[in-house]
Amino acid sequence: MNEAQTKHDLIEPALRKAGWDIVEGSRLRLEFPITKGRLIGQNRRATTLFADYVLEYKNRRIGIVEAKKRDEYYTQGLGQAKDYAERKKASR
Repeated sequence: MNEAQTKHDLIEPALRKAGWDIVEGSRLRLEFPITKGRLIGQNRRATTLFADYVLEYKNRRIGIVEAKKRDEYYTQGLGQAKDYAERKKASR
């Protein structure tokens, strides 16, 4: 099962079952931009980073979920999610 299938079949249903985008004040943001990409000169930027899911409650970002394909170990995206969370925290 690839990453897109994992998101569709497993992650999104679990997040919705937990109340995301259903409970008042909660939002589930998909493919949320984390950075615009650093400036590399001549009015160009490096690649933008996107989190698979950002969890918001009452307009506050409180969590990041990074999806990986089902066959990868469940902690595979942990470092990436932590990096994204730190970047969002620093950009406030």
